Amino acid sequence: MDIQGVVNKVPDYKVFLTVDEMDRSTKELAKEFPEIVTVFEAGISRNGHSILCMKIGDGPKNALCFACPHPNEPIGAMTMEYFSRELAENDQLREKLGFTWYIIKCIDPDGVRLNEKWFKGPFNLFNYTKNYFRPIGYEQVEWTFPIDYKELHFHDPLPETQALMKLIDETKPEFMYSLHNAGFGGAYWYLSHDLPELYDALRHSALKQDIPLSLGEPEEPFITKLSPAVFKSMSIKDAYDFTEKFTGEAPDIKNGTSSADYALSKADCVTLLAELPYFYDSRIQDMSEGELTRKEAILKNVELGKAHFSLLQDLLNDVRPYISEGNPFVKLVDEVITYVLEGSEAKIKWANSQPEFEKRAKVSEIFDNLQTAKFYHGLYLGLSVRTIEFEIERLQQEEADNKAALSKLNKALEKGTNQLKDYCQQLEKELNYSVIPIQKLVRIQIESGLIVAQHIRKQRDGSLASKK
Repeated sequence: MDIQGVVNKVPDYKVFLTVDEMDRSTKELAKEFPEIVTVFEAGISRNGHSILCMKIGDGPKNALCFACPHPNEPIGAMTMEYFSRELAENDQLREKLGFTWYIIKCIDPDGVRLNEKWFKGPFNLFNYTKNYFRPIGYEQVEWTFPIDYKELHFHDPLPETQALMKLIDETKPEFMYSLHNAGFGGAYWYLSHDLPELYDALRHSALKQDIPLSLGEPEEPFITKLSPAVFKSMSIKDAYDFTEKFTGEAPDIKNGTSSADYALSKADCVTLLAELPYFYDSRIQDMSEGELTRKEAILKNVELGKAHFSLLQDLLNDVRPYISEGNPFVKLVDEVITYVLEGSEAKIKWANSQPEFEKRAKVSEIFDNLQTAKFYHGLYLGLSVRTIEFEIERLQQEEADNKAALSKLNKALEKGTNQLKDYCQQLEKELNYSVIPIQKLVRIQIESGLIVAQHIRKQRDGSLASKK
C-alpha cells in the first residue's frame, strides 16, 4: 500500500471546520458516492444535535474513528475530513486496508461549538487561550465509559458516549482511532497494545514533517512509557492506583474510564491516539542535561501550579455568588483548583520516592515541568474569564434589577482579561514557539493511522493463512 502517496495528497488546510461545515461535507460526500458512503445518525448530543456517522467500504473487519473526543481538539476532524474522501475516491486504498470504516468527524458537537471562535485564527497563544473550552471530566465523551474498579463505580455515560458504546457493541472494531491532540509541545502516541515494531515508523511520521517529538514528562506520572514518545493508553485504573499508593486513600474520581478500555472489553481492539500540538518549541526534544534535577523540576512544577491556581481561586471567589449552576466554563477550573491545591500530595511523594529523580533532568523534562505547564495553566485562566463573560451575558438578558451584580462582574472581567493579556505576553517572551500548519498535523495523524491499520491487516492475513 502506498501510504506516502496518501499522505502527500493532504490539502493545505488553513482553518478548522465548524460543526455545521463538518455536517455539510459529510452529507455531500454521501451524495457524491452513494454506493460507497452511507451516513446515519449514531446518536443525539445533550443539546439535541445529530451525531453523524459515515460507513465506508465493506471490508471483513471493522474500524471505528471518531474525532473531537475533547472539543478543543479539532485536528482529528480535519484528518477525517480528508481520510473519508480519500477512502471514497480510492478503491485500491479501501481494498488494501480491508476494513469497513465507521467515521464520526465530531463526537461532541455541543462542546466544539464553544471552541469555534479560535478555529479560523489568528493562531496565537492569546486567541487560543481566550476562546478555549474543555468540559469537566464527567462531561467528557472520552472519559465517561462505565467502570467498576475498587471503590470507583461509574455508570452514567453521556448521550454522546452512549452513541460510541452502541457502535462498539455492534461493530466490535479491530482497530479504533480516538483522534485527540495536544495544545503545546511535541508529537507523541498512545497505544492500547505494545507494538514495538511500529514505534520507529510512528516517530518518523512526525520527524519528516519537521515536528519535534515530545521527549519530556508524560502527561501523568502513572503513565507507562513503551518507547520514546510512545505510551501505553491511559487507564483510569492506573490513575486510581497511583493516588491510592501515594496518599493511602481511595481517590475521589467522578468520571468513568476511556474508550480504549471499553473497546477492549468487547473485542481485541487496538486503539491508537496520535497527540499533536498546535504550537511547539524545539526544547521539547532537547535531551541534553539541564541545570535542575528531575525532582527539583517536578517540585517546582507543583509550586507553579499552586501559585497560579490560588490566583484563579481569588478571581472567581470575588464573583462566586453570581456564578450559575449552568455555567459550562467554571466546572473544570474548580475541579483543577481542588486537585492542584489539595491533591498535589501524591505527586510530591512520588517525586521524593524515586531515587533516579536525584539525577540532572534533561532540558526537555525541565521545559515540560516549567514552560509547557505554564501554557496549560493559562488555559484555565482563559476559562475563568469566559466564566465571568457567561454570567454577564446571562444577567444582561434578564429583566431583573441586577446592576450591582453586573458591576461586580464587569470589574472582575476587566481584572481577569488584563491578567490573561499579561500572562500571554509573558509566555510570548519565554517561549520560542512556532505555529504548526494544519496540513502537517493531518499528515502525521493520517500516516500514524495507516501504519497501525496496515499492521492489523497484515497480522490478520497472517493469522488466517496459518490456519489454512
